[in-house]
Amino acid sequence: MMIPLKHMSLLLLLLQTLSFSLLSTYEAPEDKEDIFASRACPAFLVFDNAAYLVDMTVELPCHCKPEEAHSVVWYYQKKLGSPDTRALTDFQGTSVVDSSKVGRGGDLRSRFSIRLFSLLIFRAQEEDSGHYLCGTTKGDFFYGYDVDVQEAHRVSFPWSRAQRRGRAAAVAVRAASRSNQDLPLYQVFTSFWPWSVCDRCGVRGEQTRVGLCYVKSDYLHVRYRWTSQTVASCGSSAVPQRFGLTQTNHQGAELGVRSCQVPCPPKSIAQPEHQALLEFLGYNEPAAHGVPVYYHNHPVDTPLILSCPGAKPQHAVAWDQGSRPLYRSQYMEGLNVTFRLFIDTGHHLHFSPATQDDRGSYYCWIQGKRAAEIRLGVYYRLGRKRLLSDPESLYALRIILLCYGGMTGVFVLIVLLKYTWRTVRPKVAKY
Repeated sequence: MMIPLKHMSLLLLLLQTLSFSLLSTYEAPEDKEDIFASRACPAFLVFDNAAYLVDMTVELPCHCKPEEAHSVVWYYQKKLGSPDTRALTDFQGTSVVDSSKVGRGGDLRSRFSIRLFSLLIFRAQEEDSGHYLCGTTKGDFFYGYDVDVQEAHRVSFPWSRAQRRGRAAAVAVRAASRSNQDLPLYQVFTSFWPWSVCDRCGVRGEQTRVGLCYVKSDYLHVRYRWTSQTVASCGSSAVPQRFGLTQTNHQGAELGVRSCQVPCPPKSIAQPEHQALLEFLGYNEPAAHGVPVYYHNHPVDTPLILSCPGAKPQHAVAWDQGSRPLYRSQYMEGLNVTFRLFIDTGHHLHFSPATQDDRGSYYCWIQGKRAAEIRLGVYYRLGRKRLLSDPESLYALRIILLCYGGMTGVFVLIVLLKYTWRTVRPKVAKY
């Protein structure tokens, strides 16, 4: 097949333009520096204090290790120096857990994963607070964390200015009274993260702000460090026990939610020379602007937890059930105990339990962009005892009754015809 000279020149021109554009945007990667070789491990083991909300996914990177160590082992201790030390790995650094199959009440060993020397804890709970140490099978420790998982005792929805003013006045009074009494020894305060971005675009969305409980004192343990040497989270082991600081005598963590609405960013348009080349080569179909689709089947009448793929604790995550948004102001955990469907502080969507009515598509948003579609199927397990009120049981009963009624009608009709034939036949024979 011969290509006309006109088309050949056009093809060469487009290829040359495309190669120039690609070369102008391509940069050869520089040799990356080995962070483990440049960062020496501390001679005296200290612990980085880190605080999180319940149900968040915690990531603890092992920031340093010797060059000869090709794998790491993560250890857990509830109290420093306790003989009860658990190894959170198979001593090969390859233990992996599927986060979609992790429940809330499972053991710590069933809710962690090790990836690139980092420890991931899925849906962390208060009992997961403690010391996490990165080391080797011989018991040599390189790096340590003091993790404090706090439960949000309060979820605030500052919709009106009056509510905000009243809450600010209450906080000021509480802080002043605490300062007068406890300032010589310690001071408890709430440190808030910045407001997140709007979790949706083009429609009404929500912003969240996490507030964690911290202690300010000059008498904290020097082996624990934060951004300030005089500050640590309320549940940290750096806080002396003589302070008597427990979950009952401080306000704990809290979560703030407010409404927002932002426009969606404009969609990217392909460069003209790239589009012309694709059309010339026959690839002129419009590109799909959808999101990744995930399929999940779950047995009926059992609890289910959905996670948004790629979401992190600091991300703004939202959920939609089909075209219906699931706002935290309506579906936040604890707002209505009668709801089967709710969202926890770790951005997970809970079904308690899942029913046939929950079948369909669920969309999750990350940082204001729709990130994934999860198509949920709910099925009945084999051998399950069905109830008479189940839709399938009612349908089967209706079919059985219709068949029984039809067969009874046919039987009665046959009996009537037979009786009529026997009655009429003798009369015909006499004549």
